[in-house]
Amino acid sequence: MLDSLLRARLQRDATDMKDAMKQPSSTVPRVPFWLRWIIPVLLVLIWLAVAGIGGPTFGRLEEVSSNDQASFLPAGAEATEARDWQEKFRDSGEVPAVVVIESEAAFTPSHLGEAAALKGELEALPAASSVIGPIPAEDQRAVQFIVPISSSGEVKDAVQELRDAVRAGAPEGTQIFVTGPAGLAADLAGAFAGIDGILLLVALGAVLVILLVVYRSLLLPVAVLLTSVFALCAAILLVFGMAKLGWIQLNGQSQGILSILVIGAATDYALLYVARFREALTHTADRTAAVATAWKASFEPILASGATVIIALLCLLFSDLNSNKALGPVAAAGILCALFAALTLLPALLALLGRGAFWPFLPRLVPEGEREPRLVTGLEGQKGLWRATGSLVSRRPRTVWVASVLLLLAASAGILQLKANGVPQTDVILSASNAVDGQDALARHFDAGSGSPAVIVATEAKAAEVLAEVKAADGVGSAYLLADGGVPVVSSEPAASGAPTAPAVRDGRVLINATLDFAADSSDAENAVLGLRERVKGVDPKALVGGVTATALDTNTTAQRDLVAIIPVVLAVILAILMLLLRSVLAPVLLVASVVLSYAAAMGVSAFVFNTVLGFPGADATVPLFGFVFLVALGVDYNIFLMSRVREEALKHGTRPGILRALGVTGGVITSAGVVLAATFATLGVIPIMFLVQLAFIVAFGVLLDTVLVRSLLVPALAYDLGRRIWWPSRLGRAEPHPFPSADETAGATEAQEARVRT
Repeated sequence: MLDSLLRARLQRDATDMKDAMKQPSSTVPRVPFWLRWIIPVLLVLIWLAVAGIGGPTFGRLEEVSSNDQASFLPAGAEATEARDWQEKFRDSGEVPAVVVIESEAAFTPSHLGEAAALKGELEALPAASSVIGPIPAEDQRAVQFIVPISSSGEVKDAVQELRDAVRAGAPEGTQIFVTGPAGLAADLAGAFAGIDGILLLVALGAVLVILLVVYRSLLLPVAVLLTSVFALCAAILLVFGMAKLGWIQLNGQSQGILSILVIGAATDYALLYVARFREALTHTADRTAAVATAWKASFEPILASGATVIIALLCLLFSDLNSNKALGPVAAAGILCALFAALTLLPALLALLGRGAFWPFLPRLVPEGEREPRLVTGLEGQKGLWRATGSLVSRRPRTVWVASVLLLLAASAGILQLKANGVPQTDVILSASNAVDGQDALARHFDAGSGSPAVIVATEAKAAEVLAEVKAADGVGSAYLLADGGVPVVSSEPAASGAPTAPAVRDGRVLINATLDFAADSSDAENAVLGLRERVKGVDPKALVGGVTATALDTNTTAQRDLVAIIPVVLAVILAILMLLLRSVLAPVLLVASVVLSYAAAMGVSAFVFNTVLGFPGADATVPLFGFVFLVALGVDYNIFLMSRVREEALKHGTRPGILRALGVTGGVITSAGVVLAATFATLGVIPIMFLVQLAFIVAFGVLLDTVLVRSLLVPALAYDLGRRIWWPSRLGRAEPHPFPSADETAGATEAQEARVRT
């Protein structure tokens, strides 16, 4: 039966070829001059203008960027409400810096005198005021100052001035540190310094090398890189405008992710378009016609891919955490610009370059009779790696997809070891940091929470009771009410000096500062804040506990809640888009399930690497959510590229041959796109911030895993095993366009059929 089917197919192919040869060749209509030259040149000029305006805006992003963790919290968080009350008591723009001067031996009286004289020098600094100190340590080997820094200017510059002043005035033979919230914020800003230039150079360099290897061409990589860079310039311009108008809140993390995402996405879309353009050039000698053919063929998958990522990113708007909410529109704007650049600028450049874009390896014009061979197995004309992959899929489809699923499940087991409940801020900066070292010095000589106290807002009538509860709470070293000017209330009776002794009152509320026994950014401090909240609310239900530790605690809690709330929304949106694109229900469900499994495997392997190889103390609470959004949205991208081509081939040749044909023609393109995206995200690792290093590894490894295993083996094998049922309930799932052999018959006939075709 199989031989008769194959013989009938070959005879039909030969008859069709003879009929085609008898027909007169059609002439290609002449393309108008305006379409051939004017439109492409106009598009290039428009993008040049956008780049000319957007490029210089790179240096102005700091004007609209903030790395203040407190500003990331939602308005309803307890720490946010406490901060709002704090602003009524003191300058809302002040950020405390803690100066620590440490000596190996006990301070001498002369050393203490020099430290006392330093106070006046610090108060003379433009950004400093109301310096508290020097406060000697019990072991007499350190003193500290608490210096409120005005945030009206650049905190990083103010802290650097403070360090210079302390270094010049500190006693000889001592070490100086400027830490606390202001010092940590300054060092964090320093770690982000140059983020645009460093990331851009490293990412573009990596992409250029990959494109040179993929295309073996000189002009084409330049055209693709120009598309990516111009898209990034447009995205920067758009994001800057939104931040300037106050629509979004930009920070260093969003800024770094934006650059990488735009370059990676624009390059991916360009690779898909270039592959279609090259294929079109084998069918026509007219470059404008080839550009139009490639645009028509790639428009739907690129649009669907971009829409999937954009909508998935916009789902972050449902987040309660402002940092997550900000990343959504920032990254979505970047993908939108990448989409437009790939569908306008790149076609225009290729319309001008034509076949010469591939120099020195120009595409060969294939004779008309050889362009669209009818398929029996789907492996006709393929060779090398992708022919071997297709042959494996066709011979053992069930074995391949079951083995792939088991491998991913085994890797996913490690996700249980992922410690994504936040890390101390001192561990966030991976490079050398004076502020981090200062926190260690502070813990050696003082209460670890000095300079970053917990702040309790209580009603005036309950002030004494709340203060007593705070002093009795576990983990609290000392506590006091605040008077006007931010000084402690030391007595209930007026002092002879006339210093204020009554607590400051604003709208019936008072402030209490509580110095914790633990470092403000530690898990022990967070547990102490939880205990404080429980105790003070038992006395005063309206009491609020805020401060640095409470802000970190509420940030982690909100991030974990976002993970549960946003993931179902993202999956539902992606599923709906896939159903519209593939006109099927079963295929989208299986595709989404495959990328979710791939995400779990990537997170499992990442947990092992973070805990065992890199020795990280944990992960930021937002890492799983960001990893999910990027991996699922981008992983679906590659399945869109593959399955949209499978559907196109299935309509002409049938599902199973169409799967092998699509796997062969898209294999190199999608793998190259995956390598490019992984390389661009990996460049985030050059920034010494733990969150970005972790995200770089998760996305880079996850994209490669999805490209190599899920898209190359799992999805094709599963679809091949199901056959036309993969398109259920569409009409294509009920009947093939042509009668084809079964899966077993096709697999057994592959070698024999190709031998007959060659003969």
